[in-house]
Amino acid sequence: MNIIPVQFDDYDIRRVYDEKTETWYFSVVDIIRALLQQPDFQAARNYWKVLKNRLSKEGSESVTKCNRLKLEAADGKKYLTDVAGPEVLLRLIQSVPSPKAEPIKLWLAKVGYERMQDMADPSRSLDRAREYWQQHGRSEKWIQQRMTGQETRNKLTDYWKEHEIKKEAEFAILTDIIHREWAGLKVQEHKALKGLKSQNLRDHMSEAELIFTALAELSTRQIAETMNATGMKENKVAGKKGGGIARKARRDLEDKTGRSVVTGENFLPPGKRKSIDE
Repeated sequence: MNIIPVQFDDYDIRRVYDEKTETWYFSVVDIIRALLQQPDFQAARNYWKVLKNRLSKEGSESVTKCNRLKLEAADGKKYLTDVAGPEVLLRLIQSVPSPKAEPIKLWLAKVGYERMQDMADPSRSLDRAREYWQQHGRSEKWIQQRMTGQETRNKLTDYWKEHEIKKEAEFAILTDIIHREWAGLKVQEHKALKGLKSQNLRDHMSEAELIFTALAELSTRQIAETMNATGMKENKVAGKKGGGIARKARRDLEDKTGRSVVTGENFLPPGKRKSIDE
């Protein structure tokens, strides 16, 4: 799992890593959007549609070598999306007049190099994550909690994988159950409260939200282990119980402080807080 948000000039770039070919596949529309510096996602998608048709008529191999993979969209659902590896993207970039062409080429090369480093030394990705969050103004306390929460999350998903939870959709359902139990909101509702779309919810949580998320997931795993929960039905029960433990703790804290743990606060740049593009 990549815990570092992938961005180019504040534009989110969706990507998928193919373990077999050891290749990153990037959303073509996201790359086009960053090249054009286009805040409107639909406009970037229309641009790619026109460019794709033109290149196809010209017999360009760049278009034929684009793959279609399911990537998460702004509404939280996954749709088939045109993706391409760095080599194909470098050719496509040449077809888009943009002063960002050279910077994004260097960025693509850097991403590939970082992946090779990570495979040789996984701790490098953690160091880069810490550096990224520091650059974006996160406190050391927040960063430590974010990393601890990620470790707790990974242990839970490892348990699920070993107990007949295989599909991404099943992971999402269980995650939503846990989140709804402790926070009183579904994951997408929590993201909406913070004004988020494609951004990672955990990267925009407060320290308290991170702590209660970790408590809910830690409780869920330990309950599941005690039950030897296997399959969706039993793990749903564990998720509700684990989330319930965190909910009780949250309500107790809120009663004592008079402040809500679940908040609309986020770490978005000022320009994106009022209107976030799809």
